[in-house]
Amino acid sequence: MAQAYAKYEDIDKNQFQKDIEEIKEKIGSVTWEDYQHLRKLELWGWAFTFIGYILMVTTIVLESSIILSGFYFWGLVIISGILIGVGNVSRWMNVAHPILHGAYDKVENIPYRYTRAGFARKGNRFVHWFDWITPEAWEYEHNIMHHYHLGELGDPDNVERNMQWLIKSKIPMFFRYLIVYIFVATWKFTYYAPNTLRILENKERRKRKEEELEKYEFNPFTKSGKELWKTSLLPYSVAHFILLPLLFFPFGVEAIITALIISIIAEFVANAHSFMLIVPNHSAGDIYMFNEPHKNQGEFYLRQIMGSVNYYTGTDIIDASQGFLNYQIEHHLFPNIPLSYYQKMQPLVKDICKKHNLEYRQESVFKRINMTIDLMIGKTKALRVNGI
Repeated sequence: MAQAYAKYEDIDKNQFQKDIEEIKEKIGSVTWEDYQHLRKLELWGWAFTFIGYILMVTTIVLESSIILSGFYFWGLVIISGILIGVGNVSRWMNVAHPILHGAYDKVENIPYRYTRAGFARKGNRFVHWFDWITPEAWEYEHNIMHHYHLGELGDPDNVERNMQWLIKSKIPMFFRYLIVYIFVATWKFTYYAPNTLRILENKERRKRKEEELEKYEFNPFTKSGKELWKTSLLPYSVAHFILLPLLFFPFGVEAIITALIISIIAEFVANAHSFMLIVPNHSAGDIYMFNEPHKNQGEFYLRQIMGSVNYYTGTDIIDASQGFLNYQIEHHLFPNIPLSYYQKMQPLVKDICKKHNLEYRQESVFKRINMTIDLMIGKTKALRVNGI
């Protein structure tokens, strides 16, 4: 028989706030060791990328020498693409994500590039974190709109709301699955890049008291479409799918095509891997949605737990492979703390949940991705608070 947990309205929000905020005192202040932990994770991500590109070069050189059979050729192509894709995700989740939250800003004498103000700004974007997504747009969309409106209608990453066009459609279930799988493999440039730019643009439009954009156009001949192509789509695609393959021109046309294929595989891997880590954290039939903004800090903390789920946790290797988003509950309670804090913070949060008879969700990432897909295609619905 399933355990009966406390209802949302029965939780003592004031006491809950006190209990959660006591965690900060127990885990202490950020130190130089926490910064070194970040550097270790950064090195791991670059190692995946470096080895992936070494394999790309090796594959192309061996291919040009006609000493690589089809089986071994495609094996190296796929492995190279996977490594490059995993390195891409690691630089986003394990490095850009916590730094842009300001997690290491209070480390004494930390290099400026590892602070929120100094990371990936202007031209440094192409050195620190070069992706489809612009750092400034993602920082506002994620740090502000998502974190402080979790599960609400104002949450830009409310998956159930965003997928209503598919859920309410008459599309057969087979094709719904197909659409979702295509979305998973392409979501960084088909959804995240344009949506983050739209959210940032709407921030400025509200200041000017102008009508907000419902979507960001892909058409480059529209104003929003031009901005999307100029800041996101063209820089990334030209660098990875044109300039990089052309570096292998001396080896011939086949070498260029091979480099392009590896780059495309890496992109699909990065999209699918990042989707698997990010989206299921807040999207399933057992996750709560809210129809009103939180009224106080205690209610805010409560919603971060009821609106989030963790994956299995453990060592740095296990956690880094999941971008430390396997600690999504802890991250949403205190988004601006170093990644190294989550392992020691987790048992404290579990104890508080047990004290208040509040469910602490933690399951395999693979189980959660299936539950998320069920939500996206309309087989399940999220739980509701406040009667929605």
